[in-house]
Order: sequence, then structure tokens, then C-alpha cells
Amino acid sequence: MKKHLWVSVTAVLVVALLMPAYSAPQRGAAPLQPFAQHVRRVESALESIGQPLPAAVHQAINDAIGDADERAAATRIEQILDPHVLVTVEINPESRVKVTQGSAQAELVQGGTRAFLVKVINQAGITAPLAVKSPNTGPISKRSGTRSADDPLSHAPPSELTMSDVRNRWAEIAIFDKPPMAPRLRGLAIEYAILQVYSRDAGQRSAILSFDVGQGTADIGFRNDVEILFRAKPAYPVKLRVRDEQGRPTTASFLVRDDRNRVYPNRLKRLAPDLPFQDQVYRSDGDTIDLPGGRFTVTVSRGPEYISETRAFTIEGPAEIAFDLRRWIDPATRGWYSGDHHVHAAGCSHYDNPTEGVEPRHMWPQVSGEALNIASVLTWGPCYYSQKRFFSGHDDPLSTSKQLLHYDLEISGFPSSHAGHLVLLGLTEQDYPGATRIEQWPTWTLPVLRWASAQKAVTGFAHSGWGLEVASRDLPNYEMPAFDGIGANEFIVDVTRPGAVDFISAGDTPPVWELNIWYHVLNAGFRTRISGETDFPCITDERVGQGRSYVKLDGALSYRGWVDAIRDGRTYVSDGRSHLMDFRVSSVESGGEVRLAQPGTVRATVVVAANLPAVPDEQIRSRPPTDKPYWHLERARIGSTREVPLEIVVNGVAVANRTLIADGTPREVSVEVPIEKSSWVAARILPSSHTNPVFVIVGDKPVRASRASAEWCLAAVNQCWTQKSTRIGAGELEEARAAYEAARQVYRKIIGQS
Repeated sequence: MKKHLWVSVTAVLVVALLMPAYSAPQRGAAPLQPFAQHVRRVESALESIGQPLPAAVHQAINDAIGDADERAAATRIEQILDPHVLVTVEINPESRVKVTQGSAQAELVQGGTRAFLVKVINQAGITAPLAVKSPNTGPISKRSGTRSADDPLSHAPPSELTMSDVRNRWAEIAIFDKPPMAPRLRGLAIEYAILQVYSRDAGQRSAILSFDVGQGTADIGFRNDVEILFRAKPAYPVKLRVRDEQGRPTTASFLVRDDRNRVYPNRLKRLAPDLPFQDQVYRSDGDTIDLPGGRFTVTVSRGPEYISETRAFTIEGPAEIAFDLRRWIDPATRGWYSGDHHVHAAGCSHYDNPTEGVEPRHMWPQVSGEALNIASVLTWGPCYYSQKRFFSGHDDPLSTSKQLLHYDLEISGFPSSHAGHLVLLGLTEQDYPGATRIEQWPTWTLPVLRWASAQKAVTGFAHSGWGLEVASRDLPNYEMPAFDGIGANEFIVDVTRPGAVDFISAGDTPPVWELNIWYHVLNAGFRTRISGETDFPCITDERVGQGRSYVKLDGALSYRGWVDAIRDGRTYVSDGRSHLMDFRVSSVESGGEVRLAQPGTVRATVVVAANLPAVPDEQIRSRPPTDKPYWHLERARIGSTREVPLEIVVNGVAVANRTLIADGTPREVSVEVPIEKSSWVAARILPSSHTNPVFVIVGDKPVRASRASAEWCLAAVNQCWTQKSTRIGAGELEEARAAYEAARQVYRKIIGQS
């Protein structure tokens, strides 16, 4: 018997030695670096959906990551997150799944979505998707009466739906797998997923959750599912009364958070006009927000010209809250009207259906709630065939006498886009002659600009800095950008063609990248204007109107008058936190021309107003200029004071500096400026606002401010050709080659005159 036992043991040892070595990861054995990085992304994902971990938890994670003992640090992080885990999923070495309930409170809110952590103990190290199923999903929503497409009952005739079906299917339950989360597990020994649970009802509701990582991975005996009893707090309608500074009903932005810093309405299940990529929602006087009982804070604002208000309140049932908004400035009373010439209603990945997007009625609260006088909603490539139906060549019917919504076109996602995206304002027709598909449009920019100009449209380049990156922070500087992007790249060629391009955009890319090329072409004698834009919600999805053009109109507000003022340069660009109104040189307003018989002195005047909070925002001040927000008055703050610098610029060089208190008070500033030769003169508070120039012509000589600038422009044409020529269609290449050569000849002539 002992002999047989010895033989059996020996055989087992031999088999074990011959088998490939396998060491299953142990709980808590995840290496710190990838585990900590994964946890950071989970934190970011929770923040992005408006349900962040408490600040104390975030700080505890920071402290744990700093532990010198990496194994102890990983264990501490796991322990810190355990109270927020609703479900623990264990995947054994054979990829069988077992599920147990975690420590998180199973608390929901009626009509809203809660996010919970799922802790995955991945002993198999697999990287399959983690799936969740529940017989309690496939909701029949009180709000919409619809069911999700993957609900087994979604295709059932109404007659087959019993009251039991309706009662039992009270939830929507899913794994959140959008960025920054991944659609698959990472293979770490310990990792986390985010579970989102929507409750149609209030009160106690039970749900069975089953998890798997593919066919055949469910453990035996129902061990891969768990029954959880949830408690959904009832939601109450909170009516909002909101009045503007004159006591009139209006629309405003409302950012509502509870005492856990969670955003309401929840971002995961919003329906338009509430957009899921924004923290705030927009409500008009008399509208409601549904909130559960508890303590909340709300921040109410209406764009940068208003003073935001933050208020704490408690909800115990249906309620009504009133807000009286206050402005710190109203440029329109001085004839200056704000607008954002680059807004989208579709096409970006932020929208659930980027090829369709949302309707004008969904964009209107964004415009009204940010107190924009004008918004140009631009149809572009991905959404062209769907959104083009809203184009009419006229203001949208939702427009009022004080706020206009108008649809126009951005040439983005078109064959010429590689050479720079174009903004076309004031079109009467939006289909290129002879083209029935986007793919048939021109493959470079000049033909498109000529077509738009023939309609008397106002034309410019969008998000100008892309492709024009430079390391220098000087203005102007003489570094040569790559010209390999979608900003104002072929602008360097098109600007030499009279009437082809009217403006260059600013406000949504790093200022030095935008302004450098503009300064150089101004120094070479061209008069292209500058105009402000946001490119919502592609470059930023925070809100419309973060980059604005303020234009001077002598009569009533109109879209045609606004775009014509951009073309004529009666404009300043601003983030809305500083204003440079009524800029004049010798009584000539921006965009105009002063003539001197000989060198002399001119007087530059401007009405300046800026508004900064007393306490600096270090989160913005500490960011490099290449991080958003690119244009923001906080970056102009002098030290810890409330002061900002106003500069008068001649040919791109600051010749006078005045320090101003950013307390919201308008002040007229007057500066004597010596002029030695034909020049352009502007005012700026960088990186917050910039006027268009006044051109001072001395002795009938054209502006030839800098030979170095003209030489930079010539070199830029050559650099641009190296990047764009290979993507210009064969049938258009010779015409483009001739246009580039004509631009070179123009710059060579200017160099000779400089």
C-alpha cells in the first residue's frame, strides 16, 4: 500500500514538473503602477459622468500612491475603494465567474442614474469584455414610454406586455465602457468597472444582476448572479423662476450638485435639450428640475457678462426657487453685440448620433442661456446630409430681436479640409456647384473661398492654431511651423488673393499659434481681420461663447450686419471677461484707416473693462499656455492682484502698457503713439481680448512693417506646399501650383519693398 502511494505521489510530481508553470495572480497583488493608473482613469470616468468619488477618497488615494511600499500601497487603494463597491466579480483561473454583493449602499434616485464600482478579481488575467444582464432591465420609461433595443420585450406587441412585465422591468443596468473606461478588462489581478443603474420608480426595488466574461464563463449553481435590494429616493419637481437684470423672464445655466458633489440631472441618461457632455443644464423661467430629497448647491450664470451666483438649498418635496440675475457689463448698450461664429449641433463624438445631432430647438437654450446675441451653427462633414435641412439663408424662426440663431457652413470633413477648415458666414446656397456628394468638392481651399465670396459670404479659417505650433511665446516669432494641421494653413496662400479670405479665427487654440501668422501677414501689408470662436462642442464642450466676437453695429441687430462688421474689422475678440470697446486711433475706429503726410504721433483710445474674482484661480493660472482654456482673463492676472495689463501694439510689438484693475468698471484709456512709418495699431489684454487694427498710412506708402515677416511668409508658402500638395486632386494640382507660385511672387515683391 505504501509502495502504491509512493508511486502515485511520484507520478503527480512528474506530471506537475512536465506541465507549463502557472501562477495565478493573488488578490491585492496587482503591480502598483498599472493599478494606480487604472484607478486614476476610473476616477476620471466618474468625474466625467458627474458622479465623482468624494474629495476625501481622492486624497486618500493620493496618499496611498505615495507609499514607498508598493504592495502596501496597492492594498490600501483597494481598501479605500471597497466601501464604494456594489458588486465583487471573481474570475477564477478557469475563467469561471462568481459574484457577491459589496459594501456600497444600494441607493438610487427616481428618474435618475447612479454609478457604482464593480470590483473584478481577475485570477485568470483575461481581457474579455465584462457583461451584465438582468431580468429587471428593458425599461418602460414613464417619461418616454420606450424600451431599449436589446430588451427582449422591445419587439413584443403592446398586447403581450402584462402589468407584471411593466412592474418588474423597472431599471436600466449597464457597464459604462465609454472613454476613459475601456470596453474590455485589462487583465490586472484587481481592477474596477463602473456599473450604471437607472430607476424608473421610487421606493424599494429588487434586481438580479448576473455577470460573465463570455460564453460558458458563468459559475455553476447561480453563483454568477446576485440579488440586490435597491432603495430609490423619490424625485420632486423644483420650479425655477429666473429673471434678467431688467426683471424679464429669461434662460440661464444651472449647475446643480448634491453634498456628494454629484451632478443633477444625471449626465448618463439626459434627453435633449439637456446634453450629457455638460455639467450644467439650461432652464427658462418656470421650467423644472427633478431632484430627490437632500441638500444641494446650485450655481446660476448666464455667460461671462453676468455675475454668477451660488446658493445652497434643501429639498424635502416639490419646491420653487427664484433667481434675479445681475450683469457686471452690457456691451450691447454701447452698440457692441456678442457672437460665436463657430458652433455645432452635430458631428462630434460627444453626441450619441454624430451624423444627426440635435435640432435648433435644442441649440436655442445654449445660446439664450449664455446671453449670446448671435450664434452661427455650422453644418459640417459628418452631419452634412442631416443638418443641412436646417439651413435656409435666413435666421432660424426661434430667433428674437435680441438673440439670433443662424445656420451656415464649415468646410470640415470635406476634401479640402487637410489644407485648413473654412468658416463660411452669410451663405445663400450651401451646395457647391456640380457637387452631389461631399467627395466631389474641391481638394484645396481657394476654389471654395471664391465660390463663397461670389455669394457675398464672409469667409475665414477655423481653429487657426492647429498645424501652426511653435515653441516660442514671443509675438511675433520667426519659428517655422509644420503647416501640417487643419487650422489657418493655406491661409498663407489665400490671403494674397484680394477678397478671398476675410478673417482668421481666434479664441479656441493657443494664442501665440493663432496670432503669430496673423501678425506676420499684417506686417506684410494685408488687412485680414480677426474673429472669435469656440468650436463647440469639438474643441470644448463646456459651453458656447467661450470665444466671442463683439461687433459694433450702429442700427438694429442683424446677422448680415454682424458678419459684415467682422469683414470690415469693427470687432474685438474676447473670452467675455475683458472688453476693448470703441478702440480708435485719431478718432478712426478699428478696421479703418488714418492718413498722415509724414511721421508723427497719433492718439489711441479705448474703453476697457475687465472682471476678475478677488481670489486667483490657480487651476487655470498653473496650466501651460498649450492647455485649455487657451484664452482666459485669469492668465493675464498680474501676480495675486486683481490687475491686468492693457497693451497698445504697433506692428505686433507692444509700445505702451497700462495696468488696470479688473473690477468690472469701464474706463477710458488714452495713449499717445509715435508712428514712424505706415503701420497697424491695435489693443490687447493677452490672453483674453484683442481688437482689430487701425491702419495708419504715412506718406501714401503701404504697410511694409517688417522684411523679416515677409520673408517668414514666403518660407511659409513653401512649407505649406510640402504638406498639402500630395493631397490636392490631380485635376486641380496645376491650378493650385500656380496659385502657390503667385503667392510667392507677391511675397517676393513685398520683401523688395520692405
